[in-house]
Amino acid sequence: MTDFAPLLQPDRGQSAHAITLLTADGFDGWLSRQPAATRALAAAQRFTAKPNSHILVPQDDGIAVVAGVADPAAPWALAKLAETLPEGSYRLDGAEVGANALGWLLGQYRFTRYRKAEDAGPRVLLTRDVAHRDEMLRIAAATALVRDLVNTGAGDLGPAELEAQAEALAQAHGATVTVTAGETLARDYPMIHAVGQAATRDRAPRLIELAWGNPAHPRIAIVGKGVCFDTGGLDIKPSAGMRLMKKDMGGAAHALALAGLVMAAKLPVRLHLLIPAVENAVSGASFRPGDVLRTRKGLTVENTNTDAEGRLILGDALTRAGEEKPELILDFATLTGAARVALGPDLPPLFTDDEALAAELLAAGVAEDDPVWRMPLWDGYDDMLKSDIADMVNAPDGGFAGAITAALFLRRFVPRDTAWAHLDVFAWRPSGKPGRPKGGDAYALRAAYRMLKERYSGV
Repeated sequence: MTDFAPLLQPDRGQSAHAITLLTADGFDGWLSRQPAATRALAAAQRFTAKPNSHILVPQDDGIAVVAGVADPAAPWALAKLAETLPEGSYRLDGAEVGANALGWLLGQYRFTRYRKAEDAGPRVLLTRDVAHRDEMLRIAAATALVRDLVNTGAGDLGPAELEAQAEALAQAHGATVTVTAGETLARDYPMIHAVGQAATRDRAPRLIELAWGNPAHPRIAIVGKGVCFDTGGLDIKPSAGMRLMKKDMGGAAHALALAGLVMAAKLPVRLHLLIPAVENAVSGASFRPGDVLRTRKGLTVENTNTDAEGRLILGDALTRAGEEKPELILDFATLTGAARVALGPDLPPLFTDDEALAAELLAAGVAEDDPVWRMPLWDGYDDMLKSDIADMVNAPDGGFAGAITAALFLRRFVPRDTAWAHLDVFAWRPSGKPGRPKGGDAYALRAAYRMLKERYSGV
């Protein structure tokens, strides 16, 4: 994982290049105050403070940086500079770093598991707010964890590796991990077992649970879909649909990252992290279309599509979460293509019946520039889940309202008196932006973390 700590350092007056941030509206005023040489340099490079552009201005003691940004306070304002400036130390001219630190750090994220990074060297940003520095380092590290896990090929990241990640997290924060597998899983979590039973023994399905915090504190549960690779099962995906299915454990990656943030911040909660970890493989042991699956809750599910497996494993995990009577459940899942059709890759749908929770998450998304968009848990579509032979189907015919019916399926496994939110995240960035390279990425992670901080510690 990228080591971010050296890239954001306390400002003790050490030598550094100044960075001035300009919007296009402020460019003319700034230019009029500059010496002739600087005006000529700007003209020669056609610099007009367009966002993500910059010039290097010679100074007696080195260089200064003048950069165009859309919003100087936005998290991504410094991301392009972090990617392109020469190696060295920098400080913002006349301003504190604030939210800019995130883009600076993540602009220097590199995924190096399979190839060596080509980089000119570290760019260091100085900050006077040491407490904020620590928080920004944690958030950047959590985001990088999601990226690293999602970018890792499925051959190197299966259920056992997700378990190891949870164990490492527990060791770092004094938490405990419980893993249910084998015959106990088949008996107690039949949907998780059914989805993962076709995988080889070394990639066997399991439910990973982590517990942390004072039992006297409010109990919360974070659940993440951990399908480490999804062939689609016997309803097999075409090659184009299967190519990115290493990212189908993106919900688990988000859940692990958020749990790490909660524990590092020592929020006054009793945390229960649950990750149903499986590989949806194809073999003679695959579960079949038409099979009727039993569930931990006692409901029966007619399996109408083996490629709608994520909601099955989440159903058992949500049932387990509800048994501990939490006051809040959050689940993250790369659940439906319908969500991408509706809102695209960058905007995760938020499903919840709890108006206060919806308002908190939406506000946190705006504040963190990590937006979510509320979608309806429309009761009128609940009948689409009817089955002729079981309590429900997992995937209605026709494909209408696919993201909504998937959320309605999950709702049946959540206690009615528990605040619950479901986030259908893509976990992948199909094209790069400054600070956000193509590949695995975190969506709604910062929004969820801010909501939890505000709800449980007032920060």
